[in-house]
Amino acid sequence: MQNIKLDNLLLIDIETVPQHPSFDLLSEDWQHLWEEKTQRSLPDFTSAAEFYPQRAGVMAEFAKIVCISIGYFTKQGNALQLRLKSFYGDDEKKLLQEFVTTVNQMESKNNKWSFAGHNIKEFDIPFICRRLLINGLPIPPYLDFQNMKPWDTNTIDTFQYWRFGDYKNYTSLKLLAAALGVPSPKDDIDGSMVAEVYWKEKNIERIATYCQKDVVTTGNIILRFKNMELLKESEVVIVK
Repeated sequence: MQNIKLDNLLLIDIETVPQHPSFDLLSEDWQHLWEEKTQRSLPDFTSAAEFYPQRAGVMAEFAKIVCISIGYFTKQGNALQLRLKSFYGDDEKKLLQEFVTTVNQMESKNNKWSFAGHNIKEFDIPFICRRLLINGLPIPPYLDFQNMKPWDTNTIDTFQYWRFGDYKNYTSLKLLAAALGVPSPKDDIDGSMVAEVYWKEKNIERIATYCQKDVVTTGNIILRFKNMELLKESEVVIVK
């Protein structure tokens, strides 16, 4: 981590929700597909219908992305700054297109950059790729990890860095932040509440704010890995 340049990082986090607010709104065919998908993972005394709002949001076949937030470090004089931008809304295809267009623009200026985030190699990046295909959109070369060797993938994953080769345990962003003394972003909602905020409150801006806070937390964790000072609130800028 010490040799990684901050200005070569594109921090990323996504928020996902079930495609429908309840199991009953799925077509009969999709209800059967959900039952087949989850029959071996259903908790005791829980029906497939009850399990749908709990888990559908993290399965790309049954979910959709409602927000992608990105962040990048810049220098303003002697001060470090983290600039944030979010793509969010009900139209998943549109937000995916806007995200890819923005990353393409960055790629044209700097081909040495890397994605950075927490558990992005196992969740965020694969999820984006699956939803691109489902929406009939091409997967850009920098996301096409299928054709890359593991050491060629352009990702800095704080989850993987924290493992230090230990693959037995999962460490959440919240826990890692607490362990490293980084202020936690969970002062409004947490991941388990995103679907309810989206479908019942219909408050997509609240979800975007939550997503941005996770990006800031990841940025601060990276700074801790590099033994650098954490960002001040004034050093975080949201770009519209």
